[in-house]
Amino acid sequence: MSPEMRANTGRRMVVAAVDMKEAEKKRERLKWVDEEFEMIVFSDNFVKSNDETVNHVRNELDRADILVVVAVRKDGSVNWIQANSPNVSNIICFDSSLALRNKLEIARTVSESWERHNSDDIRFCLLVIINAYITPVSTLKNLRAKGFSTLNCMVTNCGPQILNCLLDPNCRKALQCLNNCSPVHQVCNYRCIASYESKYLEEFSLCVLQKNNCLELDAKIPEKPRVPPMAEFRGEKLSPEIAEDLFVGWLGTLDWSWRVVAGQNPAYDQFPCQYQLFYRGKARGSFWYEPVFQVITLEMSKYRVKRGKVPGTFHFSVLDNGVVSNEFWTIVDVSDYLSWGLFHYHGAARVAGQSYTGAVLVSPDGQYPAEKEKERLVSALDRCDIKEWELFNVDNCSCEDAPLGIPEGSSLHSKIQVHGQTHSSV
Repeated sequence: MSPEMRANTGRRMVVAAVDMKEAEKKRERLKWVDEEFEMIVFSDNFVKSNDETVNHVRNELDRADILVVVAVRKDGSVNWIQANSPNVSNIICFDSSLALRNKLEIARTVSESWERHNSDDIRFCLLVIINAYITPVSTLKNLRAKGFSTLNCMVTNCGPQILNCLLDPNCRKALQCLNNCSPVHQVCNYRCIASYESKYLEEFSLCVLQKNNCLELDAKIPEKPRVPPMAEFRGEKLSPEIAEDLFVGWLGTLDWSWRVVAGQNPAYDQFPCQYQLFYRGKARGSFWYEPVFQVITLEMSKYRVKRGKVPGTFHFSVLDNGVVSNEFWTIVDVSDYLSWGLFHYHGAARVAGQSYTGAVLVSPDGQYPAEKEKERLVSALDRCDIKEWELFNVDNCSCEDAPLGIPEGSSLHSKIQVHGQTHSSV
């Protein structure tokens, strides 16, 4: 049971769950969205507790705006919830006894997200419930823009681009694919865009979204979690130059800077064969990032990278399929011998209404760090408020013929030296 209780009403959720640690983590992450959200968590074993605890849970149910039941199947717990929740107006159950019934109109919508079984979608489920039944959630205002103004904007400003897209098989398939996606299902949306990429889709998106914002969307880069960058490398205080060198990584010794081992964002980290290329450009002070990964074919984007105020932090920007994305990256940790690294990011595609967070675990060969590094890796993940089980492993098999390479005249390391250790080149 959460020790912190507020008299605040209208934003109160009670959760009955088997996995208390995971439920408590979701409680913390809801506060990233709004500090006023109050989520009270109790275990399904509470019915065996003393009378004071049972009465406490009963009192919380009397005050609850919504009850969320997760994986509760024990007869004693099921019977107690049935007997003590008749006055709770909104109830939703996940992976629980069939005897427990939903009292929620949006149960189907949130169930689809719950079934994807990743932490971001589970948090989204809770936010959708809060938005529908408790109080408006600002981050969900972009679910879908509708109405005559959207159609009028598109026809008035983007007629040729719409026609060209509808006449092009790939662009038309992309729109059909996107129409079948939930607007906040990043995996589905990103797969559609990457799988049916074409110049007509880029022109359509550039006109409808980026130039005219016909959907009237405005996503912002998330501010939380606040992740501190590493303070020093090889005993030396981290400087902007050293931080850039850490991004450059193994490029020069190998054909890439890093290969992605695993990541925390399901929209991107489910793609196989991920390479990262970081390098300094020809222009003074310029720095670039090119991720290479496999969708149906291997694809590449090019990000402009600028230093943040604090060494080890960076601002990334890219125009991808007609839409600008801005991201804030942090070098959380890199081992002294560059055997692995952890990078965290917050980002938003403003006019597409998408905001996101994530982290990537990288190594020179795409293999997981050695067991002796586990304690340091777990500590780095903790600073990102990420548990190791939340990472999605990247399939780095069968990655031949990736389109690797950097522009002529680019430069690599400025301060650090990379020791020529032997790693796979495929």
